[in-house]
Amino acid sequence: MQYILTGTEMQLCDANTTAHYKMPSIVLMERAALAFVEELKQRQIDTGHTLILCGSGNNGGDGMAVARLLALDGQKVTVVYAGNPAHATEQNSKQRQILEAYGILVHEDVPEGDYSLVIDAVFGVGLSRPVEGSYAALLAKANEMGGIKVALDIASGVNADDGQVLGEGFHADLTFTFAFLKRGQLLYPGSEYSGSVVCLPMGIDEHGFLEQKPPMVALEQTDLKLLPRRRAYSNKGTYGKLLLIAGSVGMAGAAVLAARAAYAAGCGYVRVVTPSENRVILQTAVPEAVLTFYDANHTDDLPWEELFAWADGIVAGPGLGTSDTALMLMRRVLSQKHLPLVLDADALNLLARHRELLLGMPKQTIVTPHLGEMARLARTTVDEIQKALADTASWFAEEYRAVCVLKDARTITALPEGGLYINCSGNDGMAVAGSGDVLSGIIGSLLVQKLPASLAAPLGVYVHGMAGDLMAVKIGKAGLAASDLVEGVKMLAKELGR
Repeated sequence: MQYILTGTEMQLCDANTTAHYKMPSIVLMERAALAFVEELKQRQIDTGHTLILCGSGNNGGDGMAVARLLALDGQKVTVVYAGNPAHATEQNSKQRQILEAYGILVHEDVPEGDYSLVIDAVFGVGLSRPVEGSYAALLAKANEMGGIKVALDIASGVNADDGQVLGEGFHADLTFTFAFLKRGQLLYPGSEYSGSVVCLPMGIDEHGFLEQKPPMVALEQTDLKLLPRRRAYSNKGTYGKLLLIAGSVGMAGAAVLAARAAYAAGCGYVRVVTPSENRVILQTAVPEAVLTFYDANHTDDLPWEELFAWADGIVAGPGLGTSDTALMLMRRVLSQKHLPLVLDADALNLLARHRELLLGMPKQTIVTPHLGEMARLARTTVDEIQKALADTASWFAEEYRAVCVLKDARTITALPEGGLYINCSGNDGMAVAGSGDVLSGIIGSLLVQKLPASLAAPLGVYVHGMAGDLMAVKIGKAGLAASDLVEGVKMLAKELGR
């Protein structure tokens, strides 16, 4: 796992490294500049004529240190100082003095010319106000220039905390950030302004947290070791029994996708509760599943006590609909309190309509809303949620004591005790109907294989994204279907088995 920091957390980590561990700030700045220049060389980026835009903060100081290193290496460098020298930080002033001592000119305006590389070092992670006036004009001009555009630490204009663009923003092809990734570089729209983000060492590490570890982390490929292991001496019961309450008349496909995904993720036994009209479809598409059918007018005839006693966990909601029948099913599901539970799709729409059900969710409940479903649950708008993705997920998790998987291009998983996961796997080919049904099946599968909800949810999201990435390589993003994601899960399992 890797920590993902806000701007404030990064500044505190920097300050702790200087104050507690006695590492001089100027040394950290030099190490950052050296790492930045080395990365340019490793990537063979044309630095033949480099324009560096520097502000008056420490980010601008980093930029001037980079300018000096490039100039001393024989590169043609043009430095533009966009800040107010009277407001410069101590390290910024020091770097300018060093730069000028070497005879490197500092310009107030951008000289005309063709630049092979444009480096943005105007604003750092502490930006909190809109970029306006001459600063906005400078960034707009930089965006129109040719050459490769690289942001130093963070693209100017991007809020490091939530990815919102404050006024004008620098459109980077690459961002070389330091020590830790920042939330705003991963969340949209900041991610689009950041380009490809590369994290470089600079002498700050987890020691700088002291006793205050950041709450947000991102899973990495090495974390796939947390997935349940197969055992030579085992049977279908070893890998869990999942009760899947899904599919209404005309929506059997959601139940099919969730059931197939559960099996692909290692579940030993799936039992689908669905209308009798779905019999032929389910028996044909998922012959491995055990089926329990009901008549829309007689859901009380279902053997609920036997179903709950049989299951190790429940997934409810995919394709369920919001009819009175679906509501009755949901009330029965929520009446049991001992099984871990995934609530998806129409189960969430029913919760939004009948809010008393929100207070009756059992422990180890995972909810998986997309933005529209969360807007109904939180009684707000999609636009407001997009501006505060992590805060919204955290609020729901704390308020209702459930694990909240808030699905977006960067899915956020919030835990009731305060932890946050941001998912960095997956791609836009997965923006397709049925993708969420596959996810609920994966998470449910991990739950019945005895992973706690706090791990099954973020790990399921990561596996889902990895499956999408594997299939994007195999068949491309355009035309990728939800059923392909099931095959991707199997491919991933095969790779891990090796």
